[in-house]
Amino acid sequence: MTATNLEQIRETLKSIPYPGYTRDIVSFGLVRDIHLSAEGKVEVLLEIATRQEHIPTEIRDRVETALKNLPGISAVDVKVAVTPSPQVPQGKAQGEAGGIPAPAPLAGVKHIIAVASGKGGVGKSTFVVNLACAIRQLLATRSNGASASVAIMDCDIFGPSIPIMMGARGRPQVSDDKIHPLQSHGIKIMSMGFLVDEDTAVIWRGPMVMKAIQQFSQQVEWGDVDVMLIDLPPGTGDAQISLTQTLPLDGALIVTTPQAVSVQVVRRGADMFEKVHVPIFGVAENMSYLENPQTGERQYIFGKDGGERVADALGVPLLGQIPIEETLRIGGDQGIPQVVANPNSCSANEFRMIASKILDSLEK
Repeated sequence: MTATNLEQIRETLKSIPYPGYTRDIVSFGLVRDIHLSAEGKVEVLLEIATRQEHIPTEIRDRVETALKNLPGISAVDVKVAVTPSPQVPQGKAQGEAGGIPAPAPLAGVKHIIAVASGKGGVGKSTFVVNLACAIRQLLATRSNGASASVAIMDCDIFGPSIPIMMGARGRPQVSDDKIHPLQSHGIKIMSMGFLVDEDTAVIWRGPMVMKAIQQFSQQVEWGDVDVMLIDLPPGTGDAQISLTQTLPLDGALIVTTPQAVSVQVVRRGADMFEKVHVPIFGVAENMSYLENPQTGERQYIFGKDGGERVADALGVPLLGQIPIEETLRIGGDQGIPQVVANPNSCSANEFRMIASKILDSLEK
């Protein structure tokens, strides 16, 4: 039987997920030291920042069980150094997720909201650009004409579509080691779409995705921002986990469509935010219905009441239902969001209603 070496031990530790996550304890940086004696005794030092008493015990037991099953291991000694995780900044609802420290505030940014979906194809990016424009309009109204600053951080690294939908072109300027976001329709924007050619595929593994998100948050000169929207890729992968570690989120907004498959998948995505203690403002249903302009009759092409079922299951409000409108699609293709191009349309009114509910929640 071949004896186990240090590399095999490390690979075994990579198979142990952090409680509540699919990500392992090695990639989270919890393994500080590994020692293997000639007699086959393994010593592992873990450092965990947590306020939840069961987390260190659960991780230690998993490590001991996994290592004892390796060939040639005579004994396992797992030492766990526990420190309380930092308190969440005042006014932020996000806390530690089973021991992951709360992220530091983003200088100058008052509120940060993640916009997520369980699957692709629900029109989330279309939703983000229109919601951003609606929030900016309402902030200006509520502040009696005072300037309002809204930003979009496009964290869909592999399929960035925000630049096209906002009509933003060009490369960001860099000065003093800071990237300056582009602006369009009064919205500050940062996206991978500004940094790569349109026909170039982004083929990255998880650590590179995490690095990109860290750069967007720490190396971009956002300045003063009242509300920042984060356009997330669908699912619960590296981008979402990295985001919850990097930025102090006020909450998340879940976008879905009425069809049954979207409803089932989006509940899994929402579960991730609950595990990392990010509150969910509510659910928004996109592509809810097609209205006949002559008769006012509504056709529910993708089903009916899916968003309401998701909201009920999560115990959060249904914030609004966005109808299918051709001008909404045209606006996205031309880089002029519906809220700007057709402010009196049904969908624009619905976006403003959703924006109003979100701003009310932030004020509370």
